[in-house]
Amino acid sequence: MGRAVDSKLIERGIKVADAKVYQQDKIWSRYSNDKVDIGETLARVIRTLARAFPLSRPLRALSVGSSNEPQFRLLETAFRGGLYLLDIEKEALEVVQERIHRQCTDHVFPILNNFTKIFSHDRSTCRFRTSKLDGKKMNLITLHHSLYYCEASGWSTIFTNLYRHILAPKGAIHAVLMAADSDDPHTTTGLYNHFAGKFFGHHNNQNLFTFRKAVQSNRLFSKAQIHIKRSCVNFFVDDFEQFMAVIWMILLYPGVHQYTQQQKEEITEFVYRRFWKKKKPLLQVQDHLVLYRGLGFRGLI
Repeated sequence: MGRAVDSKLIERGIKVADAKVYQQDKIWSRYSNDKVDIGETLARVIRTLARAFPLSRPLRALSVGSSNEPQFRLLETAFRGGLYLLDIEKEALEVVQERIHRQCTDHVFPILNNFTKIFSHDRSTCRFRTSKLDGKKMNLITLHHSLYYCEASGWSTIFTNLYRHILAPKGAIHAVLMAADSDDPHTTTGLYNHFAGKFFGHHNNQNLFTFRKAVQSNRLFSKAQIHIKRSCVNFFVDDFEQFMAVIWMILLYPGVHQYTQQQKEEITEFVYRRFWKKKKPLLQVQDHLVLYRGLGFRGLI
């Protein structure tokens, strides 16, 4: 490596690749405005649902893959009829479980399972509602950065099963993902496309704008409102290990892509030179898709 590179920092940046996703996401949540951005739209969705129901009606929600995120507190207070937290990561749910006991929030239920396996099939979706959701349908389903772990080709099946078997006759689905395309190399999209393309020949095809068109053409959703918008998020932390922890999360290592040691060294040095040494923030252009069902008025986004 060149003289301008701190080899010890590079080693530490590679080592942190093995951190748990919930730990990486905690850093992202603290040093970016992503959760504020998600929370603003989520609040609009909750406000819309509040208008759609009597004030005395307790609402229910299912959070898919975001059980340890800050918006938990917002969901916990708004959905007193039951908040169900579905996640594949045991450690994340253990954090929530401790909070549930400590704060006596006995209407919150952590569920350890893989949502892609459950909602990819009609029968397993129905079994999940019966066995894990007390047979009840949800007024809100959130998919906050969880669709990364499902091929875009499978989204239609997942949304169909959620809409038919999990979403209540009056309710909403809120999905958030980083934008699929960006010409800016300093965005999470640009970074992901560069390295996933270089090492695996993969380009991000997880596009909520494209998916919105597919949903609109599906007769099942003909009476639903489908809204979409784009926002921008900034991330920077003056600690290289923490910065790299988030980079590995963005690059979907190891859940999706298995980078070799040499590839991890190249990625880490690239991030050191292009971002951290220059104190340049990582940007994330991200898309929000909100689907409303059963409303007699236009919902907010």
